[in-house]
Amino acid sequence: MKLTTFDEADPPAAAGSAVAPKHDPASKDCRLVGDILSRVGDKWSMLVVMTLLGGPLHFNELKRAIQGVSQQMLSRTVRALERDGLVVRTVHVGVPVRVEYALSDLGRSLSGPVKALSTWAVENGTTIEGSRKVYDGIHDEA
Repeated sequence: MKLTTFDEADPPAAAGSAVAPKHDPASKDCRLVGDILSRVGDKWSMLVVMTLLGGPLHFNELKRAIQGVSQQMLSRTVRALERDGLVVRTVHVGVPVRVEYALSDLGRSLSGPVKALSTWAVENGTTIEGSRKVYDGIHDEA
C-alpha cells in the first residue's frame, strides 16, 4: 500500500485550478463541518435517517427497525437529530401518549449524501477490510 503525503510548499492542485484552497483547521467553518459530520456521520444517526426515509415512525417502531440500538442510545440520537433540525418530534395526546418521529425537510435533504456514503462504504468495504488486515498484521507483530 502506498502512502502519499504533501509538503506545505507542494499542496495538491484543486480540480480546475492551479492552486489548492487553503484550509485552516482552526477556522470557524472547519470546526462547523467537523461538528456536523460527527453528528450525521455517526452509526446510529445514519441508521435513524435511513429508516425515517420510509416515513414517520413511533419510537418503538423505530427501535424495532434498527437492530441493536438500545432504548437509551435511540433516545439520545433522535433528541440530537431533533436539536439539529433534522428530525421532527410530534406528540399525539391520548392514552397512552404516542410520540412520532419524522424527517424534516432538512433531514430529507441529507438522504442523498447518506445514500452516497452508504453506497461508497458497500463498494469499498472489502478493500478497507483488506487494508485493516495488512495494517493489523504489521502492527501486531511489533
